[in-house]
Amino acid sequence: MASVVELMSKEVQEDGNEQLDLLHVADPSITLTLPKESFLKAAISLKDQVVEATWKEGGGQIVDPTVYTGLLGTAFTCLRSYEATGNQRDLLLCTEIVHTCVEVARVSTRHVTFLCGRGGVYALGAVVAHYSGDRPRRDLFLDLFVEMAQERALPVGPDEGGFGMSYELLYGRAGFLWAALFINKHLGQEALPMGLLMPVVEATLAGGRVGASDNKDYPLMFRWHGTRYWGAAHGLAGILNVLLHFPLSEEDLEDVKGTLRYMMRNRFPHSGNYPSSEGNPRDKLMQWSHGAAGVSITLCKAAQIFSSNRDFRDAAIEAGEVVWKKGLLRKVGLADGISGNAYAFLSLYRLTGDKLYEERATAFASYLFHNARKLVARGHMYGSDHAYSLFQGLAGTACLCFDMASPENSRFPGFEL
Repeated sequence: MASVVELMSKEVQEDGNEQLDLLHVADPSITLTLPKESFLKAAISLKDQVVEATWKEGGGQIVDPTVYTGLLGTAFTCLRSYEATGNQRDLLLCTEIVHTCVEVARVSTRHVTFLCGRGGVYALGAVVAHYSGDRPRRDLFLDLFVEMAQERALPVGPDEGGFGMSYELLYGRAGFLWAALFINKHLGQEALPMGLLMPVVEATLAGGRVGASDNKDYPLMFRWHGTRYWGAAHGLAGILNVLLHFPLSEEDLEDVKGTLRYMMRNRFPHSGNYPSSEGNPRDKLMQWSHGAAGVSITLCKAAQIFSSNRDFRDAAIEAGEVVWKKGLLRKVGLADGISGNAYAFLSLYRLTGDKLYEERATAFASYLFHNARKLVARGHMYGSDHAYSLFQGLAGTACLCFDMASPENSRFPGFEL
């Protein structure tokens, strides 16, 4: 794995208002790769650049307090830096950013999810206070999270008219549940008791069954703004991934398995990619948010839970092959870019132990090391306001580089635990 990447432009591919512009790697195994220590240095440098652009230059002014595209994504990146380096300044900076986001989020953010709502503020706040040894503030954030969790819309099932709140990862119940899992991972499994969370899990499963009631081919189906999405951001891959982290009944597990197998049977036969939504015939998108990259990570989780069923492991590997064969994206972020797709290989590496997947992640990350700033400068983003954000910009690249320094411990931010 030496020499230079040869790139050929391909056609711009559109899905609604989104564009996915691919760079094809003539031989994806040929790239300039980096040692692990170089990734750590690159991660710290990128983190410092993100902090400078989003926090210091902005003077602490907040327009967007979310993890996804806002200032809280900078806080998450600082926490990842602290976990990787033990630098107390990162922890202090993360604390300052979270505290600045709290009041803004309480009045401006109606959502309760980790990535796009108050759930992220309270979850990060509790975790950072925990690592800082600030027990009163830790308990304050936990109380705020519990208060939010007791909002009646969360555990209300469809039989009670509970269709007002969506179910997906970015804005719905799955995103709330992920925030709770994040807290319990860092603070202990009883920080938020299952008795508080399982009614929301049950409401989500009930909503999926009602959504599938008009079609016997799949046990669970969810709609977001009327569309039955399959991807990680708004659809099945994101919701099922979260559900697999909870103690489900045999019936619930069978419904999750049945839905995943329905997706596996109905992927595109020639490419192996997954449709962005139910019945969508366009085989175009294969990033984390709407395609094979996100589905592959969910299938890796399913392969761990259903370890006696080889088909989930095989399907995860096949989805990873789609990501590799399609090549590089022009965007750098987690949602629709190279950083997010690299995490599919890291998940496969942790699942299989096969060094091939670590090498593929290294190839993608090395390309970003040499080209991420150029891609941002050329405007291959949603917009300059998001150039340093976690899911659409350089903060996501920084997190990937931190994880490349320790790939066996890697986790997709806001999606894996």
